Amino acid sequence: MPKLTRNLKPEEFKEYYFLKEELKDFCRSEGLKVGGSKGDLEKRVVHYLGTGEELKERKVRQSSNETATEISLDSKLGENFKCSEDKRAFFKKEIGSGFKFKVKFQKWLKANPEKTYRDAVAAYHEIQNSDEKTEIGKQFQYNRYIRDFFKNNDDKSLDDAIKCWKYKKSLKGHNKYENSDLKVLM
Repeated sequence: MPKLTRNLKPEEFKEYYFLKEELKDFCRSEGLKVGGSKGDLEKRVVHYLGTGEELKERKVRQSSNETATEISLDSKLGENFKCSEDKRAFFKKEIGSGFKFKVKFQKWLKANPEKTYRDAVAAYHEIQNSDEKTEIGKQFQYNRYIRDFFKNNDDKSLDDAIKCWKYKKSLKGHNKYENSDLKVLM
């Protein structure tokens, strides 16, 4: 796997997997913005490698019309639901310390602004008890790889999966699990 330097070609960069921290380190060293998602960082790096210039990004202004109010079970979720600390504290109080804003629940919250927090608590339990797997976003390559690894190898350990992942990400090309990745375990 090549080192991420300013001499790397954008096409070559796209052929390999880089950790978010590696992207941030590169951006820092080149004086580029380091905030945002891994996808944002990748776009910035590709643009910089191709042009030698910083990507001009438009700032998205956040609306400040959300006022802090006391949350109760009968409160409405409202439009543009944000997973903030006060809401996390409310759900932990109602559901228990194991509460987490998982993707499927976040999607439910955003899709149901007219529902109440009482409805949300019920939906959370329903989602938790569901056997249906959540779609993993394409930017979460490691998570997708690990899930696919265990779909095909339920007799293997997480250490085995991680060894295969490290092997796979060092190769040029895609980072999807393939049975041939198991050769690293032999």
